Amino acid sequence: MDAFDYIFKANVDRCKTITETSTYLEIFLYSDPDYNTVEEDPLLEAEFDDFLHAKGRFETLQMPTGVTRLAGVRIILQQNAQHPETFSPHFLSLKAEDYIAMTKGFHLSQEAIDGTSAVGPLFFSDVDANEDGTYLQIVYRKSDVRKKGKTRGWELNLSHNLDTGITTGFCKGTPSSDIVASIKHLKAFVSEIGHPLLLPLVIFGHDMSSNTELKQRAARDWLRRIEFALSMRDEEYLKNGLLDLDALNRDLVECYSQTIWRPPSTYLQIIAHFKEAMETFKTRLPDKRKNSVMDMLHGKILSRLTFHERKLHGLASYTKTTQQRLEIQMAALRMIVAQKDSRLNFEVAGNSRSLAHATKRDTGSMMALALLGTVFLPGTYIASIFSTTFFDFQNATWNSVMSPKFWLYWATAIPITLIILGAWMLWERMRKARYEKEELDLARAAEDMERAILAAMTKRPLPGPW
Repeated sequence: MDAFDYIFKANVDRCKTITETSTYLEIFLYSDPDYNTVEEDPLLEAEFDDFLHAKGRFETLQMPTGVTRLAGVRIILQQNAQHPETFSPHFLSLKAEDYIAMTKGFHLSQEAIDGTSAVGPLFFSDVDANEDGTYLQIVYRKSDVRKKGKTRGWELNLSHNLDTGITTGFCKGTPSSDIVASIKHLKAFVSEIGHPLLLPLVIFGHDMSSNTELKQRAARDWLRRIEFALSMRDEEYLKNGLLDLDALNRDLVECYSQTIWRPPSTYLQIIAHFKEAMETFKTRLPDKRKNSVMDMLHGKILSRLTFHERKLHGLASYTKTTQQRLEIQMAALRMIVAQKDSRLNFEVAGNSRSLAHATKRDTGSMMALALLGTVFLPGTYIASIFSTTFFDFQNATWNSVMSPKFWLYWATAIPITLIILGAWMLWERMRKARYEKEELDLARAAEDMERAILAAMTKRPLPGPW
């Protein structure tokens, strides 16, 4: 066991095993089309080794003289994988010993075991030349995030014998994938199964269906509605006569998320890897298999890849334009929110000023109360003076105690008290009028400042729809 076999076995041993229903697919192309065969049936566990090594009922049939086998496909299928963890990292849907036997018996890429945790689409190709022959190995897979508690995705692990034209491998997919439809199409292409990139191309075509373009078109339409709303030409986002900023912000985020679904740059890289594998196949293909039919098929596959490449370039430009316009609307929304925040800050500042002035007035009232307390000081002072001459409490009779001139006290104290109270009331009224004038001046100054700031902020108009 060399170092790479050891690493492969160690990676397999650390994987957990789950069970999925398996079937097998055999397609053979002969020089006489009448002998072409397409067979798909359940693969029993007891027959697993026989299928790997074409023994028992899977043994190659003897053909009449003059009829030769040109190409073939022998694949183990798990088309509707149901286990929730079937595409989780480090999970195998075959027994560890069966997976190792399949990898060795079919001459599959050992690197495929390292791809169980790969994110996004993965395409890998390599050539394995050994004593059994020369094989073009292909690993093509994609796993998505969980949905409703289940993992989703598909994987394709192929090995094409460049000498015999036989493609062997393993293919698995969840119901959300297009594996069932892809296998159905492969069965209809019996005359073209000699090219190892045929099945990967079919899967790629399903993955690049029109749904991607339709999502981008829907995002562009959504963007237009947002643009109309921000330019106040659409009432869709009006709520009680006001612009619903929460709904606008939410839709902007969702719309932007939709534009980055299946980014074209990722699939352009996949096409580049496809073309590398195509060039490798063309270079390593033996002369005995080179003919006009293979050249034509190779050219058609390249043409199809080029067509997808042109579509993706156009989609990338379309998506970039949508994202740029979304960024403009996001900037406009941020400016609107900033304006509303400024207006709110002005209101808060105004309320704070009013509260400060109210506090100031309360302080003035306390001072006035203190002033009222001093109103009694004149009477007290006068009483202290009058007490020395107006009253004599040592006399026996009341008439002799109180002086006949006691009325002088009241004649002096009452007018002075009234004069002080009147002066205080006049002063309080003047102070209140002055506060009201200050309030009006502050309010006008705040409004003028707000208008000046908003005018400066809105010198450039909001962007309208393109």
